[in-house]
Amino acid sequence: MKQEMNIWQYQTLITRRLRAWAISNIAGGTLLILRPHPFAQGFGIQSAAWGLVNLLIAIFGQRSSERRAADPGAHTPETLAAETKKLRRILWLNAGLDVGYMLGGWLLARHKGREDARWRGQGWGIVLQGVFLCLFDVVHARLLGDGKAAGGKMPAPNLTADG
Repeated sequence: MKQEMNIWQYQTLITRRLRAWAISNIAGGTLLILRPHPFAQGFGIQSAAWGLVNLLIAIFGQRSSERRAADPGAHTPETLAAETKKLRRILWLNAGLDVGYMLGGWLLARHKGREDARWRGQGWGIVLQGVFLCLFDVVHARLLGDGKAAGGKMPAPNLTADG
């Protein structure tokens, strides 16, 4: 029997995964900042900074989702479908922004980083964040489905990371 989840459970899954990515970035970035190499320091600055931002997004996103899920009408088929559509739209919009981050990071590494290893590290740090976040957003948007089947239920994504 296939396991199913509603949009509220799916949002919890996504925020857990984003939180894990964020914490690993903060930890890894901090270690890189402590290295004596300017490239590693620049890369680490971006990893730690993006990790902090992503951690805040995950925390506040989960809190917002929990508040909305507690609403008496939150589990009607119409609300579940509307919330699914809203999340899908946000994920696709974010994927577009992620492409912009990749391009911006590449330009930073190419221009300011041409002669400065720290800027080159920061640029490539941004590129890595953009790549990961783009994959994260696209995969989760595609797994989301349309939310209309089975009264707003969707098959639980068959991913192993904390899922």
